[in-house]
Amino acid sequence: MKKIHKTAIVSEKAIIGENVTIGPYSVIGDNVKIANNNFIHSSVCINGDTDISESNQFFPYCSIGSIPQDLKYQGEKSRLVIGKSNTFREYCNANLGTAGDGMETIIGDGSLFMVGVHIAHDCVVENNVIFANQVTLGGHVHVENNAVIGGLSAVHQFCKIGCLAMIGGMSAVESDVIPYSLAIGNRAKITGINIVGLKRAKYSKEQIREYSNVVEKILTSGSINKEKEKYYNSESPLVKKLISFLEKDSTRGLCNYEK
Repeated sequence: MKKIHKTAIVSEKAIIGENVTIGPYSVIGDNVKIANNNFIHSSVCINGDTDISESNQFFPYCSIGSIPQDLKYQGEKSRLVIGKSNTFREYCNANLGTAGDGMETIIGDGSLFMVGVHIAHDCVVENNVIFANQVTLGGHVHVENNAVIGGLSAVHQFCKIGCLAMIGGMSAVESDVIPYSLAIGNRAKITGINIVGLKRAKYSKEQIREYSNVVEKILTSGSINKEKEKYYNSESPLVKKLISFLEKDSTRGLCNYEK
């Protein structure tokens, strides 16, 4: 059963699933697909070629599937794909992709986006992340699972944020942030390991201590590329993830380590 308020404007071409609520004055465009059990509050605008999976919630004044804030965008038929069980609080914005990347902006499952979050074109945001109020991602940013970004922080385009990394509030991130780390500042620096997050994720004290030591050795070495080679055969899942992260191509380099 759909619950569509009489003042909502829903295109006849849009595909709306079962048990979807669309509140007063919300607008749903032609190429939008909304799966079952979504709740769209009042005054939400969902446009573009946007595919939304099940059980999301969109609070008032969200703008979802709007065109990129990119002067190179020429109206190409790009997409926004949103997974399931996400919460988008008031004034969140998520843009379509562009021809400058994979033509898609992708948001995974189970995340909380607080008031005023901006997810720019061609970003990939994985699962179970938390973006506090007014977090801004530039284009082409990749945020891995379980990352947390503090309020009023901004991430430069093409940066990568590793899994379970935690970025402090009011940070300006202009380089990649390694997995399981803490970063803060203008410009953001890595200040340590996310020990609390790792404990909650059930990693042992020994695993956490080993990872902390490896991070310090690699990031304070004269050559990160040479130092990381020493850990290619590590059995630690944390170290394996770090090496995999460091092996990926990047145009931004790594955030400096400042213990």
